[in-house]
Amino acid sequence: MEEENQAMKLYSHPMSSCSRRVRLALYLKGLKYECINITGVGDPELLKVNPMGYVPALVDGTTVVSDSYAILLYLEEKYPQHALLPQDIIKKSINYQAASIVSSSIQPLQNTTLVHYIGELVSPDEKLPWAQNHIRKGFVALEKLLANHAGKYATGDEIYLADLYLTFQLDNAINRFKLDMTEFPLLLKLYKVYCQTPSIQQIFAESSQQQIDKSLFNFTKPQEA
Repeated sequence: MEEENQAMKLYSHPMSSCSRRVRLALYLKGLKYECINITGVGDPELLKVNPMGYVPALVDGTTVVSDSYAILLYLEEKYPQHALLPQDIIKKSINYQAASIVSSSIQPLQNTTLVHYIGELVSPDEKLPWAQNHIRKGFVALEKLLANHAGKYATGDEIYLADLYLTFQLDNAINRFKLDMTEFPLLLKLYKVYCQTPSIQQIFAESSQQQIDKSLFNFTKPQEA
């Protein structure tokens, strides 16, 4: 009972899409938590929790979970309110696939550390084309995957796991990496819906507010997973 009464702690960063998808899940499930925004790469407090030094990391009582995919599945099993996965097995598989495309085929190749490395290894002018190329490949797959399953959201009329991944990946692609979305009408439609969804607006607003006080952060974006 003592563990259940302890507020969760989420080690996060306002610029991290991986952290924001976990924060959205916590918001949807109505779970209280303390958000600990780290100060940058190599933050000693984060390293105590996650030796990899990646965000996000969740502390729930005596349980520590790092990596956003693992955190989301943990939350889904322990806190079933506002399910992140539909009951229908086909739609559930689509959610798993969409999340995996973002987390495995897009996210690692657009991560800040790798993009900067490409700039140093090849040319600074290659950083944006590199990221755009790999995001586009993933979006081609996602556009086809969701074509026969999307409703208001990615796999119906409720926000599920796929939407948690798509929301912030789309935001990165459009606003950070300036990807031309002409060939992705379904994904663009979903993004417009996400931007009008109150729960998602709340996460965007919180992230923006946290970025305002730059005295609190070293805005060298940490690695994320």
